[in-house]
Amino acid sequence: MKIAIMGAMPEEVAPILEKLGEYTTTEYAGNKYYEATYKGVELVIAYSKIGKVFSTLTATTMIEHFGAQKLLFSGVAGAISPSLKVGDLIVATKLSQHDLDITAFGHPFGYVPEGAVFVEADTQMIAMSKKVADEMGKSVQEGIIATGDQFVANEERKNWIGKEFGADALEMEGASVAVVCDALDVPFFILRAISDAADMDASFSFDEFLETSAVESAEFVMKMVDKVIAA
Repeated sequence: MKIAIMGAMPEEVAPILEKLGEYTTTEYAGNKYYEATYKGVELVIAYSKIGKVFSTLTATTMIEHFGAQKLLFSGVAGAISPSLKVGDLIVATKLSQHDLDITAFGHPFGYVPEGAVFVEADTQMIAMSKKVADEMGKSVQEGIIATGDQFVANEERKNWIGKEFGADALEMEGASVAVVCDALDVPFFILRAISDAADMDASFSFDEFLETSAVESAEFVMKMVDKVIAA
């Protein structure tokens, strides 16, 4: 079995590489891919860079070029649901593209012909995440994540995404990774730590949060890998 572990930014995969210690680096298609053996299973780790195009390229490369059979994504997201606070973890049940719009042709937002508004994540890995959360003593919410090629800072736009898609959180890579995995029949799991929510205060530092949440998420993801190996 070969498992892909993916993030959007270097900070999101650095703690995973530290945990592994030894790995080889391959440069391919304008990016770096890190390969390691962990408990008898092959891993390929990469950060895509931000946005749907780069995440699509990276996910496809991990599957088609490196042969990944399952994919786990870890990163940060902004909250839409008022129940999500800074530092909370959310696992995607399904994902949509909030900026995909051909409504002029009579289709709903997020839909293209022969496609779907939502792509569902792997239920088995979602169930595993509940066990991991219990073992770590953490609370993890499940919810819908919306993806788009824009950092949404506008409250009106954020509320619209929440209403239109029933979305609980939003980010810039998940749904494109989901489309790739769904098309190539690769089970996937997406974990996000909330970095932007209504309860933020003026002392909040995104850089500091990213560093600490990446360490926490790395621990969670590696425990997920353990569950996948044992299954």
